[in-house]
This record gives sequence, C-alpha cells and structure tokens, in this order.
Amino acid sequence: MSFGSLVEVAELEPHLHDPSWALVDCRFTLGDPERGERDYLSAHVPGAVYAHLDRDLSAAVEPGRTGRHPLPAIADLAERLGGWGIDRTVQVIAYDDMGGAFAARLWWLLRWLGHDAVAVLDGGWPAWLAAGGARRAGPERRPPRVFRPRPRPELVVDAATVAAMAADPSCRVLDARGADRYRGENETIDPVAGHIPGAISAPFADNLDAEGRFLSPEALRARYRALLDGAPAERSAAYCGSGVTGAHDLLAMARAGIEGGRLYAGSWSEWITDPSRPVATGTDPAAAPERRSAAPS
Repeated sequence: MSFGSLVEVAELEPHLHDPSWALVDCRFTLGDPERGERDYLSAHVPGAVYAHLDRDLSAAVEPGRTGRHPLPAIADLAERLGGWGIDRTVQVIAYDDMGGAFAARLWWLLRWLGHDAVAVLDGGWPAWLAAGGARRAGPERRPPRVFRPRPRPELVVDAATVAAMAADPSCRVLDARGADRYRGENETIDPVAGHIPGAISAPFADNLDAEGRFLSPEALRARYRALLDGAPAERSAAYCGSGVTGAHDLLAMARAGIEGGRLYAGSWSEWITDPSRPVATGTDPAAAPERRSAAPS
C-alpha cells in the first residue's frame, strides 16, 4: 500500500526503519531561511534527511525574471532525490511544522516528476511530538539511489496560461495566500500588493483545523467544490506568493479526491516582474463564483 496525499503518525511509526520509506524534513521559515535546518539538526524524526526550500527545492532566483522560488531543473532535482536515497520504489513522507505549508512543495515536486508514492505527515512535527514520537539530533544520510524522473509538464502553467484561465468563465484560478494579501491590504513580502484579476481567494490555511491538521476529506471536498463552482479540476490552477503554498491547495484537493489541478509555479512574485500584467485589489466581483457564468461539467 502506498500513500499519495496524507499519512498519519500511527501509519508512519511502523516504517521508521524501513529502507523503502524515506522521511524528508522540510521545516523552513521565510524570515529566517536557516532556522529550519537548525531546528532539524537539534531534533527531527529519526531517519529523516533535510530539504532546504531555497537550496534543494528551488532554482536560483533570476531578478526581474522569476519568482522567489523558481522550479528546480529536473536533472538537478532528480540528482538531489537520488542523493537522499529516493528512487521509484520508495515511499516518501515529507513533514514540516507549518501544517504542511512547505512539505507540500516536495509533495508536488515529486508528483511533477512522476512519483506518486509521496505523502505529507498530517500535523507534521507538532503531531509527531504530541504523540510521543522518538527524536534524533544531527544530520542523517541514506544510501544513495538513482531517481529516474518521468516529468509531467501538464501539471504546470505559465503566466500567459494562467492569465487566460483567470479570464475564462469555465476555468478557476485559486490564490492560496491569506485573504488580506489577496485583497492587497497586507503585503509584507512582495513589492506589489494585490492579486491576478479574476482569481479566487482560497487561503491554504483554511485547509487546516485549529491543531494544524487537514480537514476531513468530506470537508475539503465541500470547500473545493464550492470554490470550483462546477469547473472540472483539470481547468483549475493554484498560485500563491512563490509557488510553495499553492501546492498546499492542490494537496488538499487530492486529499478530497479532486485530482487534476495545476500549479502556476512562478506565482505572484513572478507575475509582478512584468509591469504590463494587470493587478487587482480588493474583492474582485468577477472572481466570486456566484457572479461567474456556469462552467461545463
């Protein structure tokens, strides 16, 4: 049995010493990029390797051309995965301490490369600690393997495609940032505030309960059916500030059994590199599901 969206602490524990399972600690803090690795070295789930968002899960930023976390080159990512002891036979479990906000990035990257046996630990590091899970300090390594990617380019959309989708009543573009950032009221990360015109506010934090665990599949299904408002998942795309938490919305959709959504990987921080691209602020009436034309089923 493989896991493709979420895994519970109780499901992980029997596999801590299973070489066919790989644990990846994805803790990260945007305001302190080295904190996650410091925390990992202090204590982590035994056997876990560490994935740094900037160094391991993103390419170098090209100022004025890319967003803050460009997708890594496929060959580079495949080499990194192999170095972590991951090949096509390995079940990957990613976790963080932010409700899956960063672990979802690795989840999506692996699926982008054709590897479906990847799941996020529901509740992450806090849930592991609350359950009395074992801890270990210091760096870890796994015997290297060869990861052979089978890329799925159809899972990604670029700026031109997402612009066309946002203007198409039969499509849905979901903005995973907080609603205040969507409205342009509280932008502390990127130099321009607002959202892509026609996009719908779908904060990733609303996928979680008060303990930082994902809502039930039924609750997530109801949420995303309302957001999609009749549009098929294949005609939807998610974005955020830099292509990280947009993956969280796609993970929640997968948990709900709604597959096929795509990621605008460049996201808002790439969108605003071109001053000719339009910016909306406030609540966009055209984005409200009740104001859009009915979409084909």
